[in-house]
Amino acid sequence: MRFHGIIPPLATPFKDNEDLDLERLGSFIETQIEAGVHGIFVLGTNSEFYALDEMEKQKVMAFAVEKVGKRVPVFAGTGAETTREAERLTKMAEMEGVDGVSVITPYFIMPNQNEIHDHYKRIAESTSLPVLLYSNPVTCGGLKIDPDTCAKLAKIRNIVGIKDSSGDLQTTIEILRAVPKDFVVLQGRDTLIFSALQMGASGAVPATCNIAPRLLVEIYESFRAGDLEASKAAQAKLHPLRMALTLGTAPGGVKSALRELGRSIGPCRSPVALVGPDKIPKLREALGLAGLI
Repeated sequence: MRFHGIIPPLATPFKDNEDLDLERLGSFIETQIEAGVHGIFVLGTNSEFYALDEMEKQKVMAFAVEKVGKRVPVFAGTGAETTREAERLTKMAEMEGVDGVSVITPYFIMPNQNEIHDHYKRIAESTSLPVLLYSNPVTCGGLKIDPDTCAKLAKIRNIVGIKDSSGDLQTTIEILRAVPKDFVVLQGRDTLIFSALQMGASGAVPATCNIAPRLLVEIYESFRAGDLEASKAAQAKLHPLRMALTLGTAPGGVKSALRELGRSIGPCRSPVALVGPDKIPKLREALGLAGLI
């Protein structure tokens, strides 16, 4: 199975008391699939994976697999601070039937590139699932997977791709230059999807897809159809919305936007809050520019 296209990192719905809301997760997944996304990704950074205990993670994995019903691939985030924990979560994901795992780098410690290589090698060897590397320096204290390290890891049979959220297009280009042609490179910075596709990326894992899935799918499908102007126009339309997400602590911007659209999936887990009332006008302006209100 070759992964591609727009794969939304789903925000996790919570009830008003911050308990997991699987019923609302089900309708949220359905909305994304109806919009034409090419995969579903649960338990990523945008999903508040760090705020969920292991039992909750297992419930989310199992529910997502059942709800999606093989219509598109299901990915689960299984990153952790230690290799042992990441291996355990990855085995759990395999047991629950996901199609692949995305493993973020450790986010508190700062391992060197040799340690990063060994970390991912051990995780890959612990499972038969396809493994997506996940480099997100902004949320991991500056830690990233270097292109050379990525190239070495690409030689491991079931390490099949990377989500690059560096926000640095040059890094994305260097990764694409370093890895085999069948290695999947997914853009993790929403404002760079069109540019990354031009350079050879296979798709994207965009947080804004929670809010505007059809617009994200339009960027990708127009590009694939050879309509570069339509793809570029959709990317430009998305840009203000992505920038507006910085009005709150992630994923507060995503959940606040959904609330403004009448599609609330509840609060974030404390201490993360929704966007404050004073910033809502700017958020609504961005939603308008994206054609959502």
